[in-house]
Amino acid sequence: MVIAPGKQPMRLLTDRPMNLETPLHYFLLDYTPNDVFFVRWHLAVLPDKVDPDTFRLRIDGHVQKPLALSINDLKTKFNPVTITALAQCSGNSRSFFDPRVPGGQWKNGAMGNAKWTGVRLCDLLKAAGLKKEAFDVVFNGLDAALMPETPDFVKSLRLEKALDTTLVVAYEMNGKEIPLLNGYPLKLVVPGWYATYWVGMLSNIHVQPDTFGGFWMKTAYLVPKGVKNGNEKPDSLATEMQPMGKMDVRSIFVTPEPDSILAVGETVEFQGLAMDGGDGIVSVEISADGGKTWKPTQLDAELGKFSWRRWRYKWNPTSEGTFHFKVKATNAVGDTQPEHHWNRSGYMRNEIEELVVKVGK
Repeated sequence: MVIAPGKQPMRLLTDRPMNLETPLHYFLLDYTPNDVFFVRWHLAVLPDKVDPDTFRLRIDGHVQKPLALSINDLKTKFNPVTITALAQCSGNSRSFFDPRVPGGQWKNGAMGNAKWTGVRLCDLLKAAGLKKEAFDVVFNGLDAALMPETPDFVKSLRLEKALDTTLVVAYEMNGKEIPLLNGYPLKLVVPGWYATYWVGMLSNIHVQPDTFGGFWMKTAYLVPKGVKNGNEKPDSLATEMQPMGKMDVRSIFVTPEPDSILAVGETVEFQGLAMDGGDGIVSVEISADGGKTWKPTQLDAELGKFSWRRWRYKWNPTSEGTFHFKVKATNAVGDTQPEHHWNRSGYMRNEIEELVVKVGK
């Protein structure tokens, strides 16, 4: 565990760039506190501070009226909106892939749930006036690379997606300024999509009349094309790839934590989280015998369709031993979790989660 600026102790993956994982026990809270919210950067050079008085968000390219907006402009000239949404790194849980794959070896803590307040992206694009041929909307932040040959971290969305009214350029996170390490002063929020698109320290929105071909869209963050869950086999890799997008349905255990020892005859509440890309979790089932039989869990009330949803299950062990629990979620369109999931990049993991617990006297 390390303590980074503005953060509580968190699990360190890398220090240049800074990448930090949220400890599991914070997921007992419905909203992830800002000071333990996971951190993910691709480039190592970040500003130590950003002056809100001189900072400008620039909107340019294939627009009728290029804009340079201050933070105050965003807060006073546009209608504010707040949305609850889960940010989840596409490499979340990569360390559990079998066989192992390269990349940041995240456990389950590369995600966080928050209330995001800001301006609808579509309102900003409307203010700039889109030209008829507008096609891709491109997003860049203030982060930079150490070496000139390293590609700038730039992401893009098709115009149709960028105009979705759920997308927000956020200036607040859980009612406070967004922490510097999480993208202050502005963060693009793309509810229901993996956080590779949630560009932090957002400083430029560029509209262009053709497909954006940058490295982080054309070469990185690709998954097998037309394959559910981005699944493939090590001995049969997909030949066609495409950029990822919407989050798959998945669920995790939060408590008991791994390696817990439970007592015979004492009731314990299993608790966890389920999430998807916005269709809505309708059921979560749990198994105490390695998946042979399944029982329903109790779901807490929804916090919003782009939020995670908490599940609970009470269990009273009647004998000592080692028990293999599994959990799986199903959403409103019938999507559920596979027994096994793998791809070469370790993205979008959503196989049925397993928790081994021991029961003693």
